[in-house]
Amino acid sequence: MKRPLPLLGLLALAVAGLPAAETATLTLRAGSSGPVISREIYGHFAEHLGHCIYGGLWVGPDSPIPNTRGIRNDVVGALKNLHIPVLRWPGGCFADEYHWKDGIGPREKRPSMYNSHWGGVVENNHFGTHEFLDLVEQLGCEAFVSVNVGSGTVQETQEWVEYMTSDAQSPMANLRRAHGREKAWRVKYIGVGNETWGCGGNMRPEYYADVYKHFNTFIKNYDRGFRVQRIACGPNGDNYAWTEELMASAARQMDGLSLHHYTLPTGQWGKKGPATGFVEDQWFTTMRNTLLMETLVTKHSAIMDKYDPQKKVGLVVDEWGTWYDVEPGTNPGFLRQNNTLRDAVVAGLNLHIFQKHADRVTMANIAQMVNVLQAVILTDNEKMLLTPTYHVFEMFKVHQGATSLPLELKSPDYVYGAEKLPRVSASASRDAAGKVHVSLVNLHPTDAITVTTTLEGVPVAPVSGRILTAAAMDAHNTFAVPEVVRPVAFIGATRTGDTLTIELPAKSVVVLTL
Repeated sequence: MKRPLPLLGLLALAVAGLPAAETATLTLRAGSSGPVISREIYGHFAEHLGHCIYGGLWVGPDSPIPNTRGIRNDVVGALKNLHIPVLRWPGGCFADEYHWKDGIGPREKRPSMYNSHWGGVVENNHFGTHEFLDLVEQLGCEAFVSVNVGSGTVQETQEWVEYMTSDAQSPMANLRRAHGREKAWRVKYIGVGNETWGCGGNMRPEYYADVYKHFNTFIKNYDRGFRVQRIACGPNGDNYAWTEELMASAARQMDGLSLHHYTLPTGQWGKKGPATGFVEDQWFTTMRNTLLMETLVTKHSAIMDKYDPQKKVGLVVDEWGTWYDVEPGTNPGFLRQNNTLRDAVVAGLNLHIFQKHADRVTMANIAQMVNVLQAVILTDNEKMLLTPTYHVFEMFKVHQGATSLPLELKSPDYVYGAEKLPRVSASASRDAAGKVHVSLVNLHPTDAITVTTTLEGVPVAPVSGRILTAAAMDAHNTFAVPEVVRPVAFIGATRTGDTLTIELPAKSVVVLTL
């Protein structure tokens, strides 16, 4: 059997075969600066869906899989390497049928529940409030809890917030103490409902605006030195009327407004397209539908600017990512899909869009963390692997909390049939230590490109970098071969004075340190 060509060999061939006529130009002005890139843009989402929680994050304290109080050590270690800033839980659609008191107290006494949204399975509620906030503490990240608006009550929400965040001698705080936690947790974000325009209640925006203000009134700040951030349920995709109504009616009472947008290759929910085995037409439509995020963020931000010119309300893209037909042979309600190089390119494009709009986008949460949709990690019993999307998050973590730098990019198009897209995407930032990082994505699946970069205000210093690419559009990691797609050193950047020439292979993601 012929051994596959090593990735460095593929990279060398790609660079050697670059067509000289295809050139993009980039100007980076490091002497200027833009807004700070919120760390929370690199947030994650874990819903009670498929094997995201059970088997992915939680195995129980008696499992032979190494764990800390029931939470998988290998998964936590891999996630900590991403510097995860925030984790959203328990949903998603699941949040609006979740009653938190069923998930506290001795696990053997917790009632089971039927998960009507995802697979019709019965859950034992062993992963509840204490387990989630233990996970958050192990990860060292912020908590984002979505409360039940669809089938819950204002009292239920008020008591949950008190249970989690109050140190007073009060009924809910004392109930928490009785269950083994003396000190209150710090829960930074509360999401008031989820997709209330759909699975969360099929509400009109006018109605939800009133419901939001009602619930928000009873979300108390029990710690005088810390204020809980409230996230209102925002629009589905291009429902700009929803944003208009919520901002007009409730902007003063909110800290964030959510936005959901998923990338479907076909754009059709009934048949979305396969995760692997696709050809170039679905590669192209996936890129096109991903780049719709730019339009959505721009237009929703413009509406928000009308009512909030000081940008006090953040745009929170708390569900984004690819959504394909499920992996054959798996439960259709578990949303298990393979994660390929295509997903890595999608991740890079979305993160660049969020960073471009760092003045308004304050958080984003990829769907989802483990084993579901565009997961960064896949597990199979005791086995774990890192997906191509994981590697993009790891490469891009240098942008977290950094100051964005202005750049001008002129790129030739990726033409497919009668349509075209910009071939190259780029973003740049300066970190607290003064290092400049530039990330680039070539979304063309077959053609490399030269990016000629003018550096303004960047001291002459060695250039280093890493690249993520592979031979096939659907290259992916498996439990048998877990490193088909992984980052390696990038040797395609050379600097001469203030000019940096970057030889960018096809379907690649690159991060440079200047």
